Amino acid sequence: MTERETEGVTESVAGRVANTSAGRMRAADSEAGKNDRFRDGCGIFGVYGARRAAELVYFGLYALQHRGQESAGIVSSDGTCVKGHKGLGLVSDVLTAEVLTGLPGHLAIGHNRYSTTGRTTLENAQPLLVNYQGGKLAIGHNGNLVNARELRGKMEAGGSIFQTTMDTEIIAHLIAHSRGRWIEKKLKDALSEVKGAFALVMMTENKLIGACDPRSFRPLCVGKLGNGWCLASETCALDIIGAKYVRPVKAGEMVIIDEGGMRCVQALKSSGKAHCIFELIYFSRPDSTVFGESVDKVRRKLGRTLAEEAPAHADFVMAVPDSSNSAALGFAEGSGLPFELGLIRNHYVGRTFIDPVQRVRDQAVRVKFNPVRDILRGRRVVIVDDSIVRGTTSKKLIRLIRKAGAREIHFRVGSPPIVGSCFYGIDTPSRTKLIASSHSVRQIAEFLEVDTLAYLSMRGLRSCVSRPDDYCYACFGECYPEPVGNGGGKMALEGNRR
Repeated sequence: MTERETEGVTESVAGRVANTSAGRMRAADSEAGKNDRFRDGCGIFGVYGARRAAELVYFGLYALQHRGQESAGIVSSDGTCVKGHKGLGLVSDVLTAEVLTGLPGHLAIGHNRYSTTGRTTLENAQPLLVNYQGGKLAIGHNGNLVNARELRGKMEAGGSIFQTTMDTEIIAHLIAHSRGRWIEKKLKDALSEVKGAFALVMMTENKLIGACDPRSFRPLCVGKLGNGWCLASETCALDIIGAKYVRPVKAGEMVIIDEGGMRCVQALKSSGKAHCIFELIYFSRPDSTVFGESVDKVRRKLGRTLAEEAPAHADFVMAVPDSSNSAALGFAEGSGLPFELGLIRNHYVGRTFIDPVQRVRDQAVRVKFNPVRDILRGRRVVIVDDSIVRGTTSKKLIRLIRKAGAREIHFRVGSPPIVGSCFYGIDTPSRTKLIASSHSVRQIAEFLEVDTLAYLSMRGLRSCVSRPDDYCYACFGECYPEPVGNGGGKMALEGNRR
């Protein structure tokens, strides 16, 4: 059977790794110190019409911390004076009470970053704040521009000077170059030249603006807060400040908020929606509504569907916390097996696990997870996870659970095999580092050292969302809705540094 033919099929494994292809995958263990997960690009949040808006943005960013932990920043305005602060680290470290006191005004935007274009440096932290002939402009961006290298090359050839290696700065230059009289027209001109994924929050001295690309790859929604308005990546950021969810920002839509209220413009013609399916599988918080879908409900349905497609003879179901909790609960509901907390996650790990010393790398899984031995000892367990990327972290987890006494391990994955990289705002390994791109389900099971392994089928995945044709599935089949060319990749613009 080919890899595609084995989607959703349970593969029994007789014996352990010998002189098989799984043995050739041992070298992948050296990758363990790197992230063995897809990482989303950023969290963005904006508030207009509230007293001390920066403080509300702080709480919104706190709720969106899972979307990016490399840097954080806020820019605020009282209508005339624009101030900003950003730094490397978590929201609570960068945006202290003293910092927030120095960011007055009724208008503010904020940004959490996980880099998908450009290195992790202070100059690449957002929001990007610039001065141009139209005044001050701040931009927070979630996504990736696939034609960033081409656009920047043309601009530099024409004399433009760049201060960062972010694709976001390209948007600022395009706005400055536009001959439009108003910021709305300038932004429309700029966005008509970029290709790829973008959800934007922007502000001038007196306007809050949101915009989405024509395919709406990345999420953005509108909220109402008293007489004011909010823009957010996820609704959990609205909940934390008591704002009411209104609706998603549409594909190609621009939302302008100022003293006259909110108005919406279809700035770019929609070319067919391609929402990122991984927002529902993994990235977004389960208490959020994203693309109009309840994340928790979708994940529970993923688990129930997986239980129907790939049942297992076991004593209980457990999750790889926390992103897989809802799917594991759904699997338990669908299979009739009890749900147990077989793994406890340490939420206070920080960034110790990226230490380059191999000794520290090897401690990564044990620092982050600890098995509950009394639950696992002598039992047959179903482990539900949302995805397998490289497979190295999964392998270490399985060894940890096996060492804790599990008698049988049946691994179930709440998504199809990942065979392609993403270029639309997710930091993913190259295709050659994706274990499913070159190995069958049976081979992966041998590498992981599990008794059985099964993935959710593509048909099963599509059945779990209300509008399946509105989503991007490129990472499962490499059918990219927006041509990538050679302009994609996290370090696409680093070569432009002199």
